[in-house]
Amino acid sequence: MRVVIAGAGSVGSSIARELLSNNHEILLIDEKPEVIGRSGLKGAKWLIGDACELTTLKDARLDEADVVVSATGDDKVNLVVSLLAKSEFGVGRTVGRVNNPKNDWMFDDSWGVDVAVNTPRLMTALVEEAVEIGDLVRLLTLQTGVSSILEFTVPQDSPLIGQPLSSVELPLDCAVVAILRDDVPVTPSPDDTVEEGDELFFLAAVAAENDLRSALAARSRPEADQASA
Repeated sequence: MRVVIAGAGSVGSSIARELLSNNHEILLIDEKPEVIGRSGLKGAKWLIGDACELTTLKDARLDEADVVVSATGDDKVNLVVSLLAKSEFGVGRTVGRVNNPKNDWMFDDSWGVDVAVNTPRLMTALVEEAVEIGDLVRLLTLQTGVSSILEFTVPQDSPLIGQPLSSVELPLDCAVVAILRDDVPVTPSPDDTVEEGDELFFLAAVAAENDLRSALAARSRPEADQASA
């Protein structure tokens, strides 16, 4: 996969390092030549220039990129790069870094952003995930206002335990896409049985989140409550 990353600061370099370790082709764009030596990246290609300039993006052969990541520390730059990548070069996948949470609402498909990464929101979600077992936590919004990735840690009193996934009634536009069990990712199948402590990851329409939350909450009531009903 060919990935172009605009911004070679700590965030952009970290992304590049991970992708390089998975044998992807990486090109980084930055205005400062000194970042090349400072990054310590081996195997990456570099282009020194302004990522907001069409000429720079043409030199980067953006039309041949599978993914464009806008990872600079300036939200305006990240929006412009995403928009140009989509509108001028037809890039199939764009990822935009949100630096200021107040700008989060702009990072959607109207600005060419497929996935907006809001670090404060993601960190908050991970904190909530750590302390609120049994609650549905939104981890990431895909194409803002359309769909999201959510996580649910199965509590010890959940009636889900011991049931196959095929018997779990989910709202429309919701699907279990992964299970994390004992720190090992599992590709879900209808015959997989839910276990205590499983982290279930859902892909769901934003409009269906409340229904999913209600369904999981109803299935997580203590047995004593159900017996008294």
